[in-house]
Amino acid sequence: RAVAMSVSHSSRLNKLVREQYMRLPQDGLVQVTYVWIDGSGEGVRCKSRTLDKEPKGIEDVPEWNFDGSSTAQAEGSNSDMFLVPVRMFRDPFCLDPNKLVLCEVLKYNRKPAETNLRHTCKKVMDLVKDSHPWFGMEQEYTLLGINGHPYGWPDNGFPGPQGPYYCGVGADKVYGRDIVESHYKACLYAGVKICGTNAEVMPSQWEFQVGPCEGIEMGDHLWMARFILHRVCEDFGVVATLDPKPMTGNWNGAGCHTNYSTEEMRREGGLKHIEAAIEKLSKRHDYHICVYDPRGGRDNSRRLTGHHETSNIFEFSAGVANRGASIRIPRQVGQDGYGYFEDRRPAANCDPYAVTEAIMRTTVLNETGVETKDYADH
Repeated sequence: RAVAMSVSHSSRLNKLVREQYMRLPQDGLVQVTYVWIDGSGEGVRCKSRTLDKEPKGIEDVPEWNFDGSSTAQAEGSNSDMFLVPVRMFRDPFCLDPNKLVLCEVLKYNRKPAETNLRHTCKKVMDLVKDSHPWFGMEQEYTLLGINGHPYGWPDNGFPGPQGPYYCGVGADKVYGRDIVESHYKACLYAGVKICGTNAEVMPSQWEFQVGPCEGIEMGDHLWMARFILHRVCEDFGVVATLDPKPMTGNWNGAGCHTNYSTEEMRREGGLKHIEAAIEKLSKRHDYHICVYDPRGGRDNSRRLTGHHETSNIFEFSAGVANRGASIRIPRQVGQDGYGYFEDRRPAANCDPYAVTEAIMRTTVLNETGVETKDYADH
């Protein structure tokens, strides 16, 4: 009874009935679902329309609009916002030939909405494209029942202490694997560059990894992976939260560790370039903390305590194989002398566009201080 009460009502609808309708032919018409980031900078929204033929590329998907006053992105008196398609994926929910389309949001004057961080990220990535930046982001998240309590936890009390849950196997070790595996398959079908998944240290906490992606592709693929996660969880009747510290006390928080390299870091002798980049990051710690969660570092302050495999938010540190450091150089990279490094500071609810842009501004464009340069005129 406790488990039944923790899932949404809609998840209990008869899915076999839905299947009957999903199998109906579409007679050449295509359903396109437009996906965008709302005014919170964390939530995703979507709506669908019919096209009279299958789009072969993003240029075949028309711009659209939506009511920004209902997504905290506009005033009611001037509420229309533009949806500009930027990347297309296969639709794992309605299946081929239907599509999911990630969109940028523009205001009435065609300027980017406040939470459209892709716009400046794209400019920066275009500037640094010759360095061929590769990223891989590790998205941690926590499954909650519809009541807001971690899924599978006792109604009154807590599970046993952390230890047996990380990469665990068994009904008493992991909760919600059906959701995780469904999300993985859905991402593969969609064309999202998902590359792995595992159970995390806190029970009901999981992680999936996206990458390697080059440049702007990183943010696009991670945002679509998040959308697909929320949609899969909707079908199962539970909630995925990206809160960086969903449970207070002796429980791990949730991050979005970001692995990064440039072409010169990946070549023989690249370790010296990795160390040079880390040196630049060490001098700009405050700036990075400000952009590594949607609230200027306040969310991360609950997570980056120096405990539970985190660094202290007020200090910059780096080390080989050190999960308590701001920056970790994997042991294999230290041995090989080339490869990549991991920035462990971004929060689970970070905007990947903001994170990847900040890393490029500091390590390749050599920006310093807390101010950023506007490259619009270049």
